[in-house]
Amino acid sequence: MTRTLLIALLTLALCGPAAAAQDAVAPPSGVLGVGEAQLTPEFWVANQEQPDRVILDTQAIAAQNARLYQVDPTMHDLHGLAAGLNRAQVQGWVEKMSQRPSKTLYDMQGKPVPASVLDTLMAQLAIDTIPATQPTRYGMVVRRAPLRSFPTTMRVFNRTGDTDIDRFQESAEFPGTPVVIAHTSANGQWYFVVTPRYAAWMEKQYVAEGTADEVLGYMAVTPYRVVTGASVRTVFTPEAPPFSQLQLDMGARIPLQTGLPPDQPVNGQHAYSSYPLRLPWRDDAGKLHFGAALLQRNADSSANYLPLTRANIVRQAFKFLGERYGWGHDYDGRDCSGFVSDVYRSMGVEMPRNTRDQSISPGLNHQVFDQNDSHDARLRAVMALQTGDLVYIPGHVMMVIGHIDGQPYVIHDTGGMSYRAADGTVRHVKLNEVSVTPLLPLLFNDRQTYIDRMTSIVRIRP
Repeated sequence: MTRTLLIALLTLALCGPAAAAQDAVAPPSGVLGVGEAQLTPEFWVANQEQPDRVILDTQAIAAQNARLYQVDPTMHDLHGLAAGLNRAQVQGWVEKMSQRPSKTLYDMQGKPVPASVLDTLMAQLAIDTIPATQPTRYGMVVRRAPLRSFPTTMRVFNRTGDTDIDRFQESAEFPGTPVVIAHTSANGQWYFVVTPRYAAWMEKQYVAEGTADEVLGYMAVTPYRVVTGASVRTVFTPEAPPFSQLQLDMGARIPLQTGLPPDQPVNGQHAYSSYPLRLPWRDDAGKLHFGAALLQRNADSSANYLPLTRANIVRQAFKFLGERYGWGHDYDGRDCSGFVSDVYRSMGVEMPRNTRDQSISPGLNHQVFDQNDSHDARLRAVMALQTGDLVYIPGHVMMVIGHIDGQPYVIHDTGGMSYRAADGTVRHVKLNEVSVTPLLPLLFNDRQTYIDRMTSIVRIRP
């Protein structure tokens, strides 16, 4: 990147898009301000002051997480639920998630979804079968499992030709995630589950039902491994199909299976070169059991959560660089809010699942912006951004990774970037992946920058 380009980008932010239109020059990729060097984490780590200084220690992170569950209504402390659930509580969860679509949706063939199909989906909610009271049932996710708005695998979209963002896809959960089983669909194939940070529909085949002690006690078991790679897989094992090539995503905390004879094979192979994990599995009756799965020692994992440092924030974020955008953790990937929360989860920091919830969470340290905040005030806040800060605009979040000549850069899981080119026209670059970009030139629309539409900045700090 040339010094001329850097000056042009900074001028663009300080004086507006038109001021730098004739000076800004994009590389052949079209991704403004990014060359080969900026696509390596060590470039950004080297630019940090005290990159290995611990920002929050384990005790401080635990206190912040506890407060988050206390004050943020989008988070669910499963330990704190009563022994029984009442109809109003369950109906509220279901109806909040499964609202009948008011706009036309399209199927995979680009055809409008008929009203009769929506009628069937609404009937599957089985609202009238929710009992007045029911015992609180617990379960555990046994494979990476989609969370859905409705009890269906049907993919639907906002417009024809766009089959990337399935509007019924909400999120995903991972093996070992505890859930409360709150309701069952009319056809009996789906559970409405409440997880620590979401409540939605999950196929019954992904949930094993157990006791409260089995489910809630699982995450307290020690010792354990934390997945620190973007994702890892357990080893292939035909002897134990429930544990074969299970995908475990960044931040997953899995207990070790202790008490195994050290000289005996596990699932057909010796375990000395792997970590034996204690993972859940589901029998034919849907009941919860635990068994040993092997994770190779050369897989990206750690004996504990990583220290919360600027260097680790950058390195963890870059492990997703180039991963395809996956709305609601679709495509075995993640979206913008899933990306930043998975990065922080690998350091033990809990966050709400969705962008808006993160941006306004009373459990996080945030600076909020509205229409009364001037461009200059927003710009001052942006120029003071620190590595690891999260910048929110409507429907999107970005993570700050550092500065070049005072200009903040971000890494984010994004569909694309737009900026004003040298000839004054707006250039659109489709990215559809985890990408590195400068923040200042990004356009929200033809008239407004991301800075002008910024809603909040979240800082994970003391």
